[in-house]
Amino acid sequence: FTASWGATLGILHHDLNFWWELALLIVIMLLGHWIEMRSLAQTRSALDSLAALLPDTAERVLGDDTEEVAPSDLRVGDVVIVRPGASVPADGIITEGSASMDESMITGESVSVRRERGDKVVAGTVATDSGLRVEVTAIGDDTTLAGISKLVADAQASSSHAQRLADRAAGWLFWFALGAAVITAIAWTVAGVPDSAVVRTITVLVIACPHALGLAIPLVVSIATERAAKAGILVKDRLALESMRTVDAVLFDKTGTLTVGEPSVTGIEPVHGYTQNEVLELAAAAESDSEHPLARAIVRAAQSRDLTFPRASDFSSSPAVGVTASVNGHQVRVGGPHLLSEEDAQELGIAEAWRGEGAIILHVLRNGQPIGALRLADEVRPESHEAVAALHERGIEVVMITGDAEAVAHKVAADLGIDRVYAGVRPEDKAAKVQELQKEGKKVAMVGDGVNDAPALAAADVGIAIGAGTDVAIGSAGVVLASDDPRAVVSVATLSQAAYTKMKQNLWWAAGYNLISVPLAAGVLAPVGFVMPMSVGAILMSLSTIVVALNAQLLRKVDLTPTHAD
Repeated sequence: FTASWGATLGILHHDLNFWWELALLIVIMLLGHWIEMRSLAQTRSALDSLAALLPDTAERVLGDDTEEVAPSDLRVGDVVIVRPGASVPADGIITEGSASMDESMITGESVSVRRERGDKVVAGTVATDSGLRVEVTAIGDDTTLAGISKLVADAQASSSHAQRLADRAAGWLFWFALGAAVITAIAWTVAGVPDSAVVRTITVLVIACPHALGLAIPLVVSIATERAAKAGILVKDRLALESMRTVDAVLFDKTGTLTVGEPSVTGIEPVHGYTQNEVLELAAAAESDSEHPLARAIVRAAQSRDLTFPRASDFSSSPAVGVTASVNGHQVRVGGPHLLSEEDAQELGIAEAWRGEGAIILHVLRNGQPIGALRLADEVRPESHEAVAALHERGIEVVMITGDAEAVAHKVAADLGIDRVYAGVRPEDKAAKVQELQKEGKKVAMVGDGVNDAPALAAADVGIAIGAGTDVAIGSAGVVLASDDPRAVVSVATLSQAAYTKMKQNLWWAAGYNLISVPLAAGVLAPVGFVMPMSVGAILMSLSTIVVALNAQLLRKVDLTPTHAD
């Protein structure tokens, strides 16, 4: 009786140990799975946070009154009021007012941007200091915010070379684990320990669970695309982000990318007896009623100097000649060479040097006499200097391509320190220049913003479109920059390298962990007295998932904020 009771207690003790290990195994696996799902959920929250940028209500103008409606009820052509500190409910154009706009949620740029009448504003951006009236131009799925959300979702769902490698490795791991489990079962059975054969086989299958390997790449990519979106970098194609780290030549389109893309006053030469501000004040007064791009550039230049120019009257404009207006009782004319011919006046001596640099020269005449000249050109973005310098630090060749004349192109290139220049290139020939660089063995990234850049963007190893560009250019690119800051190209390269490093670390960890832990789980060290408990196998399996998840989370610490130019 005593022997029977002792045997029964022994069996119960053995069973209790088994069920205790099984319960612990389930708890540990669920914990690891929860950490995995939480990491993936954090990446999906990027889409939720984008949707949350829209206000709950919009204040729509109805004649002399207003009404509160949901943003989804707005229609193109509606006018809405955006109060100070409120978010813009839909894409539109400012019809009244001006404000400093916080666009960081769209572009990743923390510095507010001044937007005035006629400027476009994007849903989700915030008017920080003043109220606006905005005419709605896009709603629903047509808004910039909706487009960004779709790009992020598509990027997280797309595949890549690294993902395909991880998928193949997971397949190999399945056969490796199955083979190891079969060999383990046979070996322990032959050794005469059938109970251990079951436990060792289960431990091998548990510890070889491919969670870590399956999670190694998708989680990195999801976090990378989310991190990019928050920095104003929209990844359409994961292959483009993956390839950016190998790029050794970046080809920039000049106009609208390295330069502002519209004329600016870059020089003022007064005649004796006048100051620069006096010349600019009179020119701005005469041009204030004109909608010509050059006229707007002159008015902007005067406003940037806080000049208060008088109101002009009797305004008239003559194509290819210039404008004429009465300012404080004096006739003021602004125009080019045809205007000088009409007035039988001589151009200023500096005009020839300016013309040699490809600039536009306008003379300002008061009562028929020249009082100064204005130099207008497509101004280089201040950020372009930092972008070129940062790319050079990475050992990347910087190339500029433009349809402008040699003199204009080489002046911009010299100012920025660009390595190579393709000037006078027709739009249809830009893709050929990309292929020319590729034939030299270079991996090329093309950065552009216009319709004529689309073929080159498609031909490049990585196409990067400036978000302010056309739909065709954006559609041809693998990466879209929400801002027009060329330094974001450097951020793309930084993120690409960081994501690749994390992918490589995760793959090495997931593969190496299995190569070491599976033999231990099978019991190769049993002859020296070490047999891995099933619960320890479960802990190691979950730990491998946790390590991969935490390592991928470090991508959130990567700094993609460009340093501001001085």
